[in-house]
Amino acid sequence: MSPAEAFGARLRRAMDTRGPLCVGIDPHASLLSAWGLDDDVAGLERFARTTVEALAGRVAVLKPQSAFFERFGSKGVAVLERTVADARAAGALVLMDAKRGDIGSTMAAYAATYLDPGSPLFSDAVTVSPYLGFGSLRPALDAAAASGCGVFVLALTSNPEGAEVQRATAAGGRSLAQVMLDHIAAENAGAEPLGSVGAVVGATLGDAGADLAVNGPLLAPGIGAQGATPADLPAVFGASVGDVVPSVSRAILRHGPGAAALGEAAERFSDEVRAAVGHRNERFR
Repeated sequence: MSPAEAFGARLRRAMDTRGPLCVGIDPHASLLSAWGLDDDVAGLERFARTTVEALAGRVAVLKPQSAFFERFGSKGVAVLERTVADARAAGALVLMDAKRGDIGSTMAAYAATYLDPGSPLFSDAVTVSPYLGFGSLRPALDAAAASGCGVFVLALTSNPEGAEVQRATAAGGRSLAQVMLDHIAAENAGAEPLGSVGAVVGATLGDAGADLAVNGPLLAPGIGAQGATPADLPAVFGASVGDVVPSVSRAILRHGPGAAALGEAAERFSDEVRAAVGHRNERFR
């Protein structure tokens, strides 16, 4: 696989062969405890390694939540580096859930951290926040394009507090979220089979109330612990449901620490997603 191949193309292939599912690696203290692990670096490493071993060969995307590693300082970041490398080596695409957002040289530094092939945290994609203005993301967008990576832009998130910003009316009468979605669509114009700039749109919204035709992937958090189910996806995403990458974390991770149980839980969710969105999976054809 060429390292310059666009993320959108790599993601579409992964979705078609493994099913359109993203599993978060979220080592909450409560999950470590439920697995019988201590809330320390050793517990973190065991949790992350088990999750990667169980799922990296099965699902399209693994999504480490950076904050749960960073809380342990440099040793936690070292575990995150190994987690990313091991997951990618096993065939999963890695989406770093970092939600970075800044301007100028600082945004460029974040881009170098996650989107430069020479970085120890190099990932296939990263989540970013556009609410310092979409133009502030340019260093990340350019770095991603250069390295064949992706960027997922927060648009309509699953947390209820997000509405006060994302649903606010911008110039011209569009919601601020729609402004961001329109920028994403412009970035993806002409891309085939799928653009590399994605949007984060919560599966809990009921009705997105926005034009989601961005020609890019739609990361859909909120399934499982936050209350949404795969059956909710068509109502939220409409005609764009085929580009949805549902994200599930605790509802799968709670089945650990056994690798077999984790894998079975992921397969069940993947089957439910395929049934809900009519998505093919080459492994079962």
